[in-house]
Amino acid sequence: MMIDVKLPAALASECGGARHLDVDARPGATLADVLDQVAAAHPRLGRRLRDEAGKLRRYVNVYIGDEESRRLQGLATPVDGRDIQILPSIAGG
Repeated sequence: MMIDVKLPAALASECGGARHLDVDARPGATLADVLDQVAAAHPRLGRRLRDEAGKLRRYVNVYIGDEESRRLQGLATPVDGRDIQILPSIAGG
């Protein structure tokens, strides 16, 4: 099944300017599986999303459907055909 991974402009430069990536996910695929495929195709983007231990960087928010992945099962969340949106955290003062 094809998963649409939506990226903000701030991360699009890490994958040739693309704002959407199509990932062919197997049934039962998790967020980690999808991000593994993204990182394999776009290593610079992969390094911006996850740290050396493979965990999501704290300034990166990933939504599966309409729910933030950290409120679900994190990287172990089944994707179940839902689109993924990646957003950097915004801090202000």
